[in-house]
Amino acid sequence: MLQGLFNYDNPVWRFIGKLGDLIILNVLWIVCSIPIFTIGASTTAVYYVTLKMVRDEEDSTIKSFFRSFKSNFKQATAIWLILLAAGAVLAFDFWFFTTGQMNLSGNVKTVMMAIFGGFLLILSFIFTYVFPLQARFYNPVKRTLFNAFFMSIRHLIQTIGILATDVLIAFGSYMALFYMPQAALLMMLFGMPLVAFVNSYFLASIFKRYMPKEDTERGNGMRPLFEDEDEETLAAIRSLKGEDAEK
Repeated sequence: MLQGLFNYDNPVWRFIGKLGDLIILNVLWIVCSIPIFTIGASTTAVYYVTLKMVRDEEDSTIKSFFRSFKSNFKQATAIWLILLAAGAVLAFDFWFFTTGQMNLSGNVKTVMMAIFGGFLLILSFIFTYVFPLQARFYNPVKRTLFNAFFMSIRHLIQTIGILATDVLIAFGSYMALFYMPQAALLMMLFGMPLVAFVNSYFLASIFKRYMPKEDTERGNGMRPLFEDEDEETLAAIRSLKGEDAEK
């Protein structure tokens, strides 16, 4: 019994080890996100590690984080700045129309709010997938953004599940501040990597469908959302970031 308890392959120790990795990732993410413009690269690096964690691929957390941070820095930063700018514009427009800065009739105001609210929802869909995709696949910035939108729509139920889970974690953390401060402090230890880790369970099952398969199996593989994008989309999404490519 004692031998099993102190066996580091024991599920309990593995679970504790993953909690420790999440704390390390949280520190790394916070430090590397301080310049603000690096948030994209640090978020991509977190997902690179958490996707490995859910696949039970053992590797140094710190080395894996910085390996991904360095290799994805340019593209992840470009993606982050594009989405940040788009989000700022949409948020401003939504605020502009909802606060009555223009004298619009009730129906027009409702329509404008619905339009900008829809765009913000699409942006949140893209945010959900874009950095995990950057962490897992080789693609140009434009293609990564398209793939993020493509996957979010094609796997709409999972996308809603991911967003709902993220909202529950954020809401639970907020409520804990008032009713269970100790639990809130514990949640702060894990921070954003906890969200990424939970999301990675959804994302890993989705990404698995786009991994390269044997030629005989490819005929039954993914069907792209847009038929005229078939070959291009398949080739782009199947450009997997594997360990062999890193060496």
